[in-house]
Amino acid sequence: MLRTHTCGELNMAHVGLEVTLSGWLQRARDMGGLTFIDLRDRYGITQLVFNLEVNSALCMEARKLGREFVISVKGKVAERSNKNPKMNTGDVEILVEGLSVLNVSKTPPFTIEDHTDGGEELRMKYRYLDLRRNVNRKNLELRHKMGIETRNYLNSKQFLEIETPYLIKSTPEGARDFVVPSRMNAGQFYALPQSPQTFKQLLMVAGYDRYFQIVRCFRDEDLRADRQPEFTQIDCEMAFVTQEDILNTFEGLAKHLFKSVLNIDVADFPRISYDQAMKLYGSDKPDLRFGMTFKELNDLVKGKNFKVFDDAELIVGINATGCSEYSRKQVDELTEFVKRPQVGASGLVYIRYGLDGVIKSSVDKFYTPEDLAAVVTEFTARPGDLILILAGKEEKTRSAMGTLRLEMGKRMNLLQPGDFKPLWVVDFPLLEWDEETRRFYAKHHPFTSPKPEDIQLLDTDAGAVHANAYDLVINGTEIGGGSIRIHNKELQKKMFTVLGFSDEEANEQFGFLMNAFEYGAPPHGGIAFGFDRWSTIFGGGDSIRDYIAFPKNNSGRDVMIDSPSIIKEEQLKELQIRLVK
Repeated sequence: MLRTHTCGELNMAHVGLEVTLSGWLQRARDMGGLTFIDLRDRYGITQLVFNLEVNSALCMEARKLGREFVISVKGKVAERSNKNPKMNTGDVEILVEGLSVLNVSKTPPFTIEDHTDGGEELRMKYRYLDLRRNVNRKNLELRHKMGIETRNYLNSKQFLEIETPYLIKSTPEGARDFVVPSRMNAGQFYALPQSPQTFKQLLMVAGYDRYFQIVRCFRDEDLRADRQPEFTQIDCEMAFVTQEDILNTFEGLAKHLFKSVLNIDVADFPRISYDQAMKLYGSDKPDLRFGMTFKELNDLVKGKNFKVFDDAELIVGINATGCSEYSRKQVDELTEFVKRPQVGASGLVYIRYGLDGVIKSSVDKFYTPEDLAAVVTEFTARPGDLILILAGKEEKTRSAMGTLRLEMGKRMNLLQPGDFKPLWVVDFPLLEWDEETRRFYAKHHPFTSPKPEDIQLLDTDAGAVHANAYDLVINGTEIGGGSIRIHNKELQKKMFTVLGFSDEEANEQFGFLMNAFEYGAPPHGGIAFGFDRWSTIFGGGDSIRDYIAFPKNNSGRDVMIDSPSIIKEEQLKELQIRLVK
């Protein structure tokens, strides 16, 4: 056998046992008459000892080995004299009696250590080496455990895991599709699924009332830390349910994962409406690890001849408790922060409530001490607090203040690792109006059901309709979202009309679904979670790339295999595709 044990399992109970280990040479140290080698595999590291006096030839052979050589050794487990409590195997070592070199290795382009000297692009090029590092192994083990526990929970709730097609029909709604040319149907294309949405609805029509799938999805969109062109969803659907049933079922899943993966008990998740989230936090995915909710100040500060406030649709502020002693430089940094194009504010107004009880502001000449005191009272501020205020167009100002709130949370060290604050955001708008195209778009997707009490508004005030939709948010990250679906053909047709589809377009793209609704479609709804995002949140990471075995870079490229790439002219001819130069 090439190994009897792994490099992570030996301990004092194995002392005196003859063993065979195999793995990669992590590091070697020559100490006079002794050579020590740290042998690594996926399970851990074990120290090997070669004694020059006992077997000089074997020791000299060991001294010729290089980093990442693949070796197999035979020897006896012995107690270490200098124990290492930081290692699972730190109480023992192997007194090597035999050595086989299974394969040699070039010197790696970076060190295979937790704190490596390799930059991200270099590590992505040699991802198979990067994956040998403990940090990546732990990330993938966490992801694996989350997948197993997800299946365990959903199986216990009578869900069936059913696979849906990867080659489907392209639709214009949502993000851009990746398309795949069909050789057998010249000039026609499949699309890779952005989600299995219509198929899981068809499974509900087919009577499979509880479906799930841990499934790969594809979107041809710009990338960032929490996006990849291919990503994984925990995709779920249920029939004969209300929104309450779905929230309870999948809050149960979340609690199960917190407990089984992180050994954390979490309280029942609060629920807030989309309108509340925007009003209090300026975001539909609020981070509840700290307060600092918004106060609207229009009634208190307008009409005082300060043009910025008098001309604004919205004046809104937050109270940064304990920050009144910020220096002028720190306040200027915040001003520059909110004026960045990504934030979009035109400036920042502040009110200091000093530790001495004196209230000063950046707009003293426009406001009396009594005016400023009224603002301080509105925030229930105390000496030592700093009130930060933005003004402008309502939507833009709320968004900018939401970004400033998060920045202050970071600067005030309020975002503690291991502190998890999940919540449900409910009652989203059904539709979004786009000024450029002068039409409505679905806030989630065109199969989302309106709230029953709002259905009549589709004919008169479509923008006021609320969706029977919900998102799960953890620490300011949207983990998943879903809705109760439309299961009535006539309502679905009306929805397509509101979205600007002609009857012919709706029938061409979604006729199969509307036809299915004529054969006894049950009430149904579901949800999909970003598995990569959820893994990243649980692992305390910054990017989903760290929790995907072979991710793409920010340009959507796999630099390891050099993809995407040009294909041969013969392949293009076979597909009847001609490139335009």
